[in-house]
Amino acid sequence: MTDITLLDGGMGQELVHRAGDKPTPLWSTQIMLDHPGMVTQVHRDFYAAGATIATTNSYAIHHDRLAETPVEGAFSALHQSALYEARTARREHGSGRIAGAIGPLRASYRPDLHPDADEAVPLFAEIANLLAPACDLLICETVASVAHARDILAASVPTGLPVWLALTVDDQDGSRLRSGEPVSEAVPVAAAGGAAAILINCSTPEAIGPALDALATSTLPFGAYANGFEQIADGFLDDKPTVDSLSARRDFTPALYADHVMRWVASGATIVGGCCEVSPAHIAEIARRLRADGHVIV
Repeated sequence: MTDITLLDGGMGQELVHRAGDKPTPLWSTQIMLDHPGMVTQVHRDFYAAGATIATTNSYAIHHDRLAETPVEGAFSALHQSALYEARTARREHGSGRIAGAIGPLRASYRPDLHPDADEAVPLFAEIANLLAPACDLLICETVASVAHARDILAASVPTGLPVWLALTVDDQDGSRLRSGEPVSEAVPVAAAGGAAAILINCSTPEAIGPALDALATSTLPFGAYANGFEQIADGFLDDKPTVDSLSARRDFTPALYADHVMRWVASGATIVGGCCEVSPAHIAEIARRLRADGHVIV
């Protein structure tokens, strides 16, 4: 019997599907503005499915993402909105933790665009300090290079909250980060930088196994939450991308995704959940499987 932390699923894609709006470069931030309360409902549904953590809808709230948009000056207010929606859902559910999400600067899956540390650390720290007072932990997501890992830990660990570092790996070679660097090179950086856990996120499920082999060499708790995209399309690597350039897999049923997750748990993962295209139905199936195998969801 093992204690397993069950994360929620993909907030952004779940919002896109529910809203039915054409995606914009602001992605889930735009939907939070256009459909008040929808984020709360998604959080509530993930909690009801068995997730014990709500990840704030703050992944894409960066100054660079908001630049030259009508909400360019709403940086702090948008973070407060994301926190309010998560806290409302937790209050209505009656239990659970809140993880403050910090996404990559400039663009996802683009380690080549990550700025120098003297620019990146203050930008990440501004977000960490906005989120920390209302969160139980911070989760640094889709970290695509060793430099990105080092900078975001330097920015968020000083808040005093537990910081979970979530790395994204090459979909064809899970032993490497999106930067091409070995995952094994990020493990000592996580430990030295003060991470409380190390994860793999927003990568194809098939790439997770080799990545977890590297994480298992650490003394830190580890785990994974994959996405359900066919692949990271070239169009998504352009400037100001929109998620409609990505296609969901046809074989990404709750049962098949849960098969992957249970293999990760068998290999020692104690923190699991889902990223883009992982719905409350997927999380509910994972919760069912975990309990059936005698695990305790915490």
